[in-house]
Amino acid sequence: MNMAIIKEHDFVEIEYTARIKEDGTIFDTTEEKVAKENNLYDKHSDYSPAVICVGENNILKGLEEQMIGRETGKEYTIEIGSENAFGKKNAKLIQLIPTSKFRQQNINPVPGLQLNIDGVFGVVKTVSGGRCLVDFNHPLAGKDLVYNVKINNIVDNDNEKLKSLLKMYLHIKDADTEINDKSNASELASTSETRSQLTANIISKQDIPKHAQEEFKKIAQRTIPSIKNINFTIVKERK
Repeated sequence: MNMAIIKEHDFVEIEYTARIKEDGTIFDTTEEKVAKENNLYDKHSDYSPAVICVGENNILKGLEEQMIGRETGKEYTIEIGSENAFGKKNAKLIQLIPTSKFRQQNINPVPGLQLNIDGVFGVVKTVSGGRCLVDFNHPLAGKDLVYNVKINNIVDNDNEKLKSLLKMYLHIKDADTEINDKSNASELASTSETRSQLTANIISKQDIPKHAQEEFKKIAQRTIPSIKNINFTIVKERK
């Protein structure tokens, strides 16, 4: 296999397992076996190599930055300090809340209870004196992380790139995609003039709101410059 150096905006297929440096706790992985062994397994998750566009924050920004300049076909151990991961702990996000507020909503606050308050995630740390101490920091804030990453290859095929974006941004894995050259000049397919006329057709059984379609088009046209036009077709399944 030919080695290649990773650059910003490359689409790269990777496998990884991430852990907290302090105690070795694994919190994310692309391997099903590892997920099951560490009580992380989710039947709705897709355990397979991930295709990301480097520089688009598809995964942790600190990890993407350290991938630039690495070689494909190799495995790396990459350490990421908390300031480049999920940030330092912010004392302002640790708040005292009257226990009565939870009682009114039929919630029995106990240490370790995970809460979602107005869309903000929090964890109850202590309960005493009629008040609860709730930490609204990200669970991994203040933690140094270690990623074991295998960089498989760079993805060059535009159709595969498009499928990876659908999966990453719209969580769609089974759409039919096709990229056509509007000029029909296959012998000139490598020229920038012809490649700028490529049109992507996406056929999905999953409903995609118009605003989501428009946002996706912006992302796809930015990350895959050869695609000029994108058409969505939503196919309704018969009941």
